[in-house]
Formats: sequence, C-alpha cells, structure tokens
Amino acid sequence: MTKALAENLDETGFLGITKSAKGLIWRERLDEAGRNQGLALSQIAGIPEILGRVLAARGATIDSVENWLNPSLKEFMPDPYTMQHVEVGANRLAEAIKKKQKVAIFGDYDVDGAVSSALMKLFLNTHGLVDPQIYIPDRIFEGYGPNPDAINSLVDNGAELIVTVDCGTVSHEALAEATKRNIDVIVVDHHLAGETLPDVTAVINPNRQDDLSDLGHLCAGGVVFMLLVATKRVLSQKEFYKNEGLSPPDLMSYLDLVALSTICDVVPLKGLNRAFVAKGLQVMHKRHNVGLRALGDAAGLTTAPTPYHLGFLLGPRINAGGRIGSSELGAKLLSEQDDIEADRIAALLNKLNDERKEMEKVTLEEATTRVGDLIDESPEMPIIFIGSKDWHKGLVGLVASRLTEKFRRPSCVLSMDEKSKTATGSLRSISSVDIGRVVQKAKDDGMILKGGGHAMAAGLTLETDRLAEVEAYFAEQLGNAVTTERAKMGLDIDGALTANGVSPNFMDQLERAGPFGAGNPTPRFVLPSHRVKFSKVVGDNHVKCTLEASDQSRINAIAFRVANTELGELLLDRTGEPLHIVGQLRRNSWNGRETIELTIEDAAKPVKSF
Repeated sequence: MTKALAENLDETGFLGITKSAKGLIWRERLDEAGRNQGLALSQIAGIPEILGRVLAARGATIDSVENWLNPSLKEFMPDPYTMQHVEVGANRLAEAIKKKQKVAIFGDYDVDGAVSSALMKLFLNTHGLVDPQIYIPDRIFEGYGPNPDAINSLVDNGAELIVTVDCGTVSHEALAEATKRNIDVIVVDHHLAGETLPDVTAVINPNRQDDLSDLGHLCAGGVVFMLLVATKRVLSQKEFYKNEGLSPPDLMSYLDLVALSTICDVVPLKGLNRAFVAKGLQVMHKRHNVGLRALGDAAGLTTAPTPYHLGFLLGPRINAGGRIGSSELGAKLLSEQDDIEADRIAALLNKLNDERKEMEKVTLEEATTRVGDLIDESPEMPIIFIGSKDWHKGLVGLVASRLTEKFRRPSCVLSMDEKSKTATGSLRSISSVDIGRVVQKAKDDGMILKGGGHAMAAGLTLETDRLAEVEAYFAEQLGNAVTTERAKMGLDIDGALTANGVSPNFMDQLERAGPFGAGNPTPRFVLPSHRVKFSKVVGDNHVKCTLEASDQSRINAIAFRVANTELGELLLDRTGEPLHIVGQLRRNSWNGRETIELTIEDAAKPVKSF
C-alpha cells in the first residue's frame, strides 16, 4: 500500500467507508501491531510487504512463516493414533483385507461423502478386494445417514464389515441392526457428536467429546485418509505386503481427492488441511485420478486446478447427482478406473448440474421474494425460516446459502412433505454463530426429529405442525449471537491496490500465502477511485465491467448476482464518477490466454472531505 493510500485510512472505516453499497463498513484487517508484524515477516522471509501483511492477518508468526509458505504433511500431520479408535479401526480394516472379507461402504450424498467412499474403495481395491459395495442413500427417500433397512440390505448382500463414512455418529438405531446380526461396523465421521456413541467396533471422529487430537477441523475425507495411513502401517507391520507380493499403495496419490473434499466441505484451511490442499492440488494437476480427469474435461478445466475450481467447478457437478439425480454417481465417478465409463458419468453429472442451476434459479427467486416480505415486517428477525412443498430437497441447502449471503443472517430452508407431515431442511449460518450446536441441542431437547452438522452448516427434519415452535426456539437460541454479529458485520480489507499493480508476478507472490478458503480467507483488496469504463449484465444477473485507474491502467472485473441490487446499479451507472471497489483477485484463462480478474464484492462512492 502506498503512503498516500495509507493516509486515507479512517478509524471508522477503510478509506472512510462506513456504509457501502451493501450497507457494510470496510475495516482494515490488521491493526498497527499487525502491520508491524507483517513488515517483520516480509523482512525475515524475504517477501513483499503486502504478502507479509496477508500472512500476519491469517495468523502467521516469525516462527511459523516458513511452514505457511511451504505447508507440508511431514510438518502438520500427527500420528493417526492420536484420534480415538483409529488404532482399533485400522486393525479391523487390516483384518478384513487379510481375510479378503466383503466390505460395504455406507457414505453420504455430498462431495465429502463421495470422496470418502471413493477413497475407501480405491484403498481396498489396491489390496485385492475388488468388489467393495458403496451404498449412498437417496437424498429424497432415505435422507442423511444409515437407516435400518439399508443396513439390513447390506448384510443380506453378504457384507462382513460395514464402514460408514461422513455419517454414522448419531445413527444408533440403524447401526444396532448390524450389531444384532454380528456384523462389525467402523464409523468414520467428523460431525458433532452427542454424549452417547453407537455401540460398534470403532467410532473414529475427531469431534467426539472424548477426542483430544485437536483434529476437529478435518472433513470426513481427511479423517478417512488418516485411517488409511494407520491401516497401511498395520499391514506393513504384519508383513502383509511382503507375504502377498504387493507394493504398498502410494497414499500421497490420494491427496487430490482429500483436497477436493476439504475445499467443498468448507472446513477451515489451517494446519493439516492447508497441507492436504496444497499437496492435493499438485497431485490433481498430474491428472492421475480417472474420474477427476473426466470431470475436469467435461467442466472445461484447462489450467492448473485451484481451490476456486474445486469449490465452484468440480464440486457442484459431483453434488448434482445427489441433489437431483442418482446419489451414487459422485462416488462411482471418483473411484472409477475405466476411461469410457468415467467420461459417461462426467457428462451425465455435467448435464444434471445444468438442470440443477435452472431449478435453483426458480426456487431462489421465490424464496428471496418471500424473505424480503418477512424482513419488511420484522427487520430484526435473527433467523430466516421458510419452506414449501414445491421445493426440491436437493436444492434447499444451496438456497439457504444464497439467502444467508444476501440477507446476512442464518437461514433454514425446508422442503415440506404433505404425506408424512414432516419437513427436511438445510441451515447455513454467519461467522461466529454456531448453527450446528443449536441443531444438536434442538434434537436433544426433542424439538426436532433428526439433525446434525457443523457451526456454519447443518440439516434437520421436523414435524410440520411444530414449525412455528421450532422457529421460535431457534430465534431464542441464536438471537443474541446474531444481533451481536450483525452489528459488527463488515468487510475486512487486506490493502489497497491500483489496476497497474495487479500483475502476474504479484499474483505469484500472493498465491504463496494460499491455498485460500474457509479459515484462511482469500485476500480482499480495494481499488480506490477507479472508474467504470464499461459494464453490462451477463448470465444470471452478473455484472461484467472494466475498471480504470487514474493512470489509465485497466483491469477486468465481474460482480455475481448483483444486477438488481444497489451494487449492480452503481456499477451499471457509467457516469464517470470514481468509485472505491473491493473484491478478490483471481486468474482467468480463456482460449489459452491468461488474465487477472477482480471478483467484485462491494463498492462505495468516495467520502467527501470538507
């Protein structure tokens, strides 16, 4: 940041902005002490000062800066046995491999569930178990997690060991069916756990209340990877590979899948998760996984993959199967070994994703109108609770995310079933408001039939005649936290740049602080006093524009889903008046040509001084 720009900082808002087009205050992410820390990091590590500031704002210290710039599994990965029951689970899985038992894998229908299922199947395949069955429940008819009928069907089909991945921690009744029939179960999960765990062989979950591993930030794919590392160790110690004449599997080659689930499940990118993603992106670039290669080709991915591509290009396509198609498609694709079959599944998922986007658009328009009316009546409502019998179960989570983003408060969107008189919904939250804890409490208090999740995302099932009661319960539980968080909501700014300062070399330096995502936010910069030289509406109400600095340097930019908002109107009103524009930078490739583009998040007119 230049000295002139720094002098424009105001204690009440970056560049004096206390109310932007989105009604937000802009704040510098670092205080004076943080800026000094950033300067020290830049000098010690030999990096630009702005990169030092980005690192300091994300928790890097003088002692840890080298690991931040070069995250490695060796540095961040602990002994898997630090997690409860990993040793027990690894020994049981190793026994199944040695005895060539039939293993059934019960997964979830989201990306993390698909990845976790595929990881387990690929690992078993390399050890000679050629037909492990993957069972993914139907989102509409079965819902999340194991159910008694599904478990019995797996046993009837010959399963001698059942491994649940990304689910199972709260499935007491369903897993009891396996126990009754003398079938061992290994639960591999990461969702919040209650005081009582299922009575099974092993429950491997870093979010167990008695787990002290400090790995609760892992997604299920990460937990599965830890179990596979431990199982490989057990097999090596028992000289399985030597006796069978097999080469031990290269588990590092699985990190492309682990990175995918880590990004798509929006878990914090800190410590081990950063290492998983950093190394996983390198593996993915080699295009070894048949299914990922086919999906990338179907999605038009022609450059080295980034977290953005995983979260917004590949992830939605894998999810499309579970949302509106066949729930097992994602897991099947990611564990597929045949190129032709992988291409077929990838093309199908691509088609389903296009259909999903159209369905989501219609649902979101209806939901947004309804919520707008509700907030006009009750502006301080702490949580959005809406539902309809016409809304697809597979889309409610996406719609909840959009509503939370737009209205800046937690959202619960429900799909009503008139026949069963129940409603199934997804919840999304805002920073510092733990929605998963409240869902677990609601379940414990008998307010809802089923539920579980994380701090930022959760799901539930309730009786429709108790909807008003449940809404009031959540409003009471979340009210104070939401009010507090909304009062201080704003955009944290990492610095100010001009279009001329955004170069490939700058991006190379900036990306050294990545990979970015949840818990390690993508840097956000203001382009002060830039003029909109060109703008138009494209796609689904996106605004594409060209920004020009005072020195006539330019940068392309896009603001998503803003055409009918104050921000969109500001960008489309090309009067030549300068604007402060804030957003995130990313590389964009088209026809072999790479450019740098600003994804606009907000804008404001400069504050006039008197």
